[in-house]
Amino acid sequence: MRAISSYLRRMSPRNSYRQFCIGATHVLQNIYAPFWKPRKAEILAHLKEHPEERMAASVIIFSRLRREIWMVGDCQCLINGELYENPKPYEEELAQLRADEVNRLLSQGTTVEQLRHEDTARPTIIPRMLQAMQGQNRDYSVVDGFPIPLAHVLCIPLSLQPFELVLASDGYPFLKPTLAESEAALQQQLTDDPLNICRFKATKGCMEGNNSFDDRAYIRFKV
Repeated sequence: MRAISSYLRRMSPRNSYRQFCIGATHVLQNIYAPFWKPRKAEILAHLKEHPEERMAASVIIFSRLRREIWMVGDCQCLINGELYENPKPYEEELAQLRADEVNRLLSQGTTVEQLRHEDTARPTIIPRMLQAMQGQNRDYSVVDGFPIPLAHVLCIPLSLQPFELVLASDGYPFLKPTLAESEAALQQQLTDDPLNICRFKATKGCMEGNNSFDDRAYIRFKV
């Protein structure tokens, strides 16, 4: 995240989303580089086989000059209140599998509190998750130091009319026009369903001691 943020600060505002993807990929490759020598071929082959071991980040960017929103990876935005998402293709299926396992455990007497202390349902989907990650930067996009397939980068053009934009990570299950509303909806979700197995399903719940189930970022502005 820090490396990509630093690159964005020095990137030309004229760059296209294609140029951003190439540049951000090179930035992460340069971080890998010291570890490659003298075993570049070996380490590169290992990272190709094990995408779960790569540095990785999802990114959502507003290009003021081009009046475009770029979505690389699982992020979301509101454009004048209309929701746009770019989810990982396997996320919904795995979330359902975990929800089924959680419900099975609950039916056998495991408590919500026990599962918030140790989510014994999540390990059951990890093998499938690792298998699905073989499609990283093939079936879906992410910034990870390997070529990003532009077909899986969502580029949303904006006209010259005024817009109110909200850019956010996927840590908000119900994205709202204000931060306060988004936080309130999140807290309601965590109160009603801390394991994330009902209306909103996720591959993980809110663990004991945490204030949410995932990292979150939110920014709102007018253009």
